[in-house]
Amino acid sequence: MSESRPPVKVDIWSDVQCPWCYIGKRRFEKAVASSGVDVEVEYHSFELSPDTPVGYDGTPADYLMERRGLARPQVDQMLARVTQLAAEEGLAYDFDHTHQTNTVKAHELLHYAKARGRQAEMKEALLQAYFVDGGHVGRVPDLADLAASLGFDRDDVVRSLESQEHLPAVKADVRQAGALGIQGVPFYVFDGRYGVSGAQPSEMFAEVLTKVAAEEQVA
Repeated sequence: MSESRPPVKVDIWSDVQCPWCYIGKRRFEKAVASSGVDVEVEYHSFELSPDTPVGYDGTPADYLMERRGLARPQVDQMLARVTQLAAEEGLAYDFDHTHQTNTVKAHELLHYAKARGRQAEMKEALLQAYFVDGGHVGRVPDLADLAASLGFDRDDVVRSLESQEHLPAVKADVRQAGALGIQGVPFYVFDGRYGVSGAQPSEMFAEVLTKVAAEEQVA
């Protein structure tokens, strides 16, 4: 009787306010389900807009126009396209009510949840809050409320975020991304050997998962 193969380790760099990251998450989940490959997923921090103030008063469209110099028609076209692609994955993006913000505290919260074995659950909650529910993922009180809704100790979450307990881990993720040459997200590293950039079709993710799992069996 052959031994069961170990799960494929998948390290994913992403940002809470990256629309492609949520789309990629759904596509990757479909790939896992269709391939039947057992995976161990770890999320890593990447800040797309670290210069954004927590209290930025505007939507992603406003940000793209003001900070990136894009014209309104171009921005509207971009957001309409990504909204349609998200809908195809069952995600109801609502950019009109999305709060553009600084996501460093959200990344700290992800590391807080990771330390308690619940990173994946927190990642999904943060993405849904930002893109679908119109929640604010930059302010400590809002993040603490979100964590409390998942059963975490709200006071302890506030303590952790205000003390920047997990900020070193966030910075370490960002440095590692730089060392790997990652310039955009989502970015997936399979078994420490294969890198895949972008929200690729689920079929491609499934192909890579199957390939890596087969190589592990041979090894």
